[in-house]
Amino acid sequence: MIVITNNPVQTKKLGVYFAKKIMREKNKKTLVLGLKGDLGGGKTTFLQGFTKGLGIKQRILSPTFVILKRFKIKDLRFKNFYHIDCYRLNRDKEILALGFKEIILDSENIVAIEWAERIKKILPKNTIWIKFEFIDENKRKVRIEHKF
Repeated sequence: MIVITNNPVQTKKLGVYFAKKIMREKNKKTLVLGLKGDLGGGKTTFLQGFTKGLGIKQRILSPTFVILKRFKIKDLRFKNFYHIDCYRLNRDKEILALGFKEIILDSENIVAIEWAERIKKILPKNTIWIKFEFIDENKRKVRIEHKF
């Protein structure tokens, strides 16, 4: 799925739409999203919409310095949303010290990872990859590698 968004509002709306599509799926596994793209490419903006689609009310900012944040979800299938930012990691194994394996093995979790290419070797094979590309100052090309 490839979508061109013309501004941050459309990027957020794409996130809301994707969250609602995901929530209708019957998959019983942990949902892992791997987001990649340049700084300012729209990853956090997309996740702001995605979390809104999940019903999360808290303000979503990139956890660049804390690396990992957890939010509760009020849903029958998923209980937690984890927002992880791997920008500051030097090695993929650094994330393991934060309980990463346990997080991605728990089927009640949705895990969104910015800069996921930095830990690609330890991500599950069923990771949904979302790539953000600059077209111009506001316009983005968003490629979602997931079959609905």
